[in-house]
Amino acid sequence: MTPSGRKSAGLLRGLATILLALGSGGAAPMALASTACVIDDAGQQLCLEQPAQRIVALSPSVTELLFAAGAGERVVGAVSFSDYPPEAEELPRIGSYDRLDLEALLALAPDLVVAWAGGNPREQVERLGELGIPVFHADASTFETIATTLERLGALAGTEEAAHRAAETLRQDVIELTEHYRDVEPVEVFYEVWESPLMTINGEHWISRSLALCGGVNLFSEQSPLVPRVAEEAVLAADPEVIITGGMGKADSTWLDAWRRYPQMSAVQRDNLFFINPDLVQRATPRLVEGTRALCRQLETARARR
Repeated sequence: MTPSGRKSAGLLRGLATILLALGSGGAAPMALASTACVIDDAGQQLCLEQPAQRIVALSPSVTELLFAAGAGERVVGAVSFSDYPPEAEELPRIGSYDRLDLEALLALAPDLVVAWAGGNPREQVERLGELGIPVFHADASTFETIATTLERLGALAGTEEAAHRAAETLRQDVIELTEHYRDVEPVEVFYEVWESPLMTINGEHWISRSLALCGGVNLFSEQSPLVPRVAEEAVLAADPEVIITGGMGKADSTWLDAWRRYPQMSAVQRDNLFFINPDLVQRATPRLVEGTRALCRQLETARARR
């Protein structure tokens, strides 16, 4: 690093230290019986000598996870579209998940930042680490990793009991759903993530796993990208029995109308064009259980229309 670069880094560290002192009102830190250490989803160990008191969340999903883990009162900042639970809408914004406002973030004097390992700008997140701010990288992609993320966040925030309850409730709900739909007849599904360009999910995506739990067969599960582009002609050739989309918002089902131009499709013939609230399935949070239940009901409707 050049002398000017070291000077800049030193100034930023100094600013972060001053802001942290101001944010805590100069109070002495609370003591812990033992240091909390966890392994994050980037495989890195993170240890805190005391529970985090000022947490910044770098994705809407991370915000939800923190509140679900009982740490909502300690979240002091979040990115745009962090709208659940309702209290999250009042949080100060520090940019978007893909373009952070580091100045605004530092002004909040966080003692923990929870990053989205799969979506935040790597250089900006690395910069936070260089400034000495603890960073937990979250990248939940299955029901079990959602549960373990809740538990790890609870350990860092000192809300272990609430986090453990939330994780165990999630696990039990998944067990019940799995048992209920274990022997249902399969249904071939196309899940539309985006209209233009037309995009779907592969078999590794958590939405595809939820569909599989319901007996859904993702017709594009073998694609290599997690969220691959597909041609409209490929969907027509696959002829799904069901088409599901979250559209562009919580109540926007207009993308389904485009498929009605093809009355020869099985999904159109049987009126198996279903809309789902995207927040319930496109965020890897405990609400994915609610979204999975909705997907299962839609596939049950499709079976009844055979």
